[in-house]
Amino acid sequence: MAKVDLARVGKNLVKSAESGESLELQTLWQDQPVVLLFLRRFGCQVCRWMASEVSKLEPDLRASGVGLVGVAPEEFGLTEFKEGGFFKGSIYVDEQKKSYKDLGFKRYTALSVVPAALGKKVRDAASKASAEGIQGNFSGDLLQSGGMLIVSKGGEQVLLHFIQDSPGDHVALEDISKALGISATAKAGQKPVCNDDVCTR
Repeated sequence: MAKVDLARVGKNLVKSAESGESLELQTLWQDQPVVLLFLRRFGCQVCRWMASEVSKLEPDLRASGVGLVGVAPEEFGLTEFKEGGFFKGSIYVDEQKKSYKDLGFKRYTALSVVPAALGKKVRDAASKASAEGIQGNFSGDLLQSGGMLIVSKGGEQVLLHFIQDSPGDHVALEDISKALGISATAKAGQKPVCNDDVCTR
């Protein structure tokens, strides 16, 4: 796991999907620990499934004083994502993709994205998404990958830094709870499969 320069990452600006205001990422963990889910894109079927999975923890996170934040690299598809109710936390957009770069989230090339999208992890994730009625599309930036960052209150330490290797990779709910030292009642669902760029439909 690459070392995270939290001071540097924290200075990156993200825009609130609610208010349109820009703020530094570090303000999100100033007063509370926070779970940040970095999505590949709003239209990605597997990303939508991952967002709905992580959202199962929201009541436990809230009860433990932990923030839940979703970050995407572009605004494209935001309205549909919000209307779909896939995510129960706050949503921000990192239009410069600086935090993605600083956290080591890779970008695929036009050539590398196809095998990644056709991999078993992605197919598995997409099938679970379909089973739960979650669809997706191919709109927007298909080449960005994502991950997760969990930061303690005040930015004292990185509790978890996860980089997707395949678009179908995600952090298990129990690993999120464990990193935060909280107990959670949420049960993991069936993971969908991805076959678009890196995530289908």
